[in-house]
Amino acid sequence: MFRHPVPGLGTALFALSLAMAVPVASALAQDDAPKLTPAPENAYLYIGWPNDGERVRSPFKVWFGLRGMGVAPKGVAHENTGHHHLLINSDLPPAGEPLPADRNTLHFGAGETETRLDLPPGRYTLQLVMGDHDHVMHDPPVVSRKITVTVR
Repeated sequence: MFRHPVPGLGTALFALSLAMAVPVASALAQDDAPKLTPAPENAYLYIGWPNDGERVRSPFKVWFGLRGMGVAPKGVAHENTGHHHLLINSDLPPAGEPLPADRNTLHFGAGETETRLDLPPGRYTLQLVMGDHDHVMHDPPVVSRKITVTVR
């Protein structure tokens, strides 16, 4: 075991190094926290068609509506813009995480504002979510109301 030649000085230096390390580690952790893209205050996202409770035949068109914000393709980091994602029978992901790329989360990274869905008969929930250039929800999240449709 190492003993400092001045009694108690080793302990004091160790305590000082710990005191200095904690703020540095805290600052580094804050830098690692995801930087969420701010959303405009008046952004409003909605599904223009189909309406909530609608009975549709497959395939059917889903029309996206957006006010107070622009649409830009994935990878384009332009202020007050994003691109659409359609959640099918799915809940919102945690804030700060990229929207998943799976069969329940459709990405419209080319800036599309409508799509055609071909779903088997059944009941489905649909919800739009705006994602930033990295497919992460804005702060605050820009999401539509969740609607339910029945495919005949």
